[in-house]
Amino acid sequence: MAKALIVYATITGNNQMLADILADQLDKLGIEVVETEMSQTDPNDFEDYDLCFVCVYTYDEGALPEEGMDFYEDLADVDLTGKYYTVLGSGDTYYGEYYNVAVDKFAKQFEKTGAQLGTDCLKIELEPDEYDIMNIAKVAKDISTKIQI
Repeated sequence: MAKALIVYATITGNNQMLADILADQLDKLGIEVVETEMSQTDPNDFEDYDLCFVCVYTYDEGALPEEGMDFYEDLADVDLTGKYYTVLGSGDTYYGEYYNVAVDKFAKQFEKTGAQLGTDCLKIELEPDEYDIMNIAKVAKDISTKIQI
């Protein structure tokens, strides 16, 4: 059975909702899923999973979550060759050019691990709505086609 690890950071609860929705969608596809909070997770944990996900917020003017800084820095040193990743994030377009830039930063960090982008990263405005839930389901379906279930 394929396995997925979803690591999230949240202040408002929106990214935990993204993680929960993603976990539900992956579970429906027959993938074993574990969710964990970023400050409680070691990036090396991804080594035990086929699919690697991060759900992250962008703080203020483009900053990464403080509770995820160690995770972010350590991620670049993990060898995830043969794994697939994608990054999701909830943000607020009020911040203009800084809208959800943490998603892009984490995607670049994953590139250093040797993992392959399994499907497009997803940026969501604030709390996920029905349209966003459909997009999260598409992320789950698209990335699941990359592995043997």
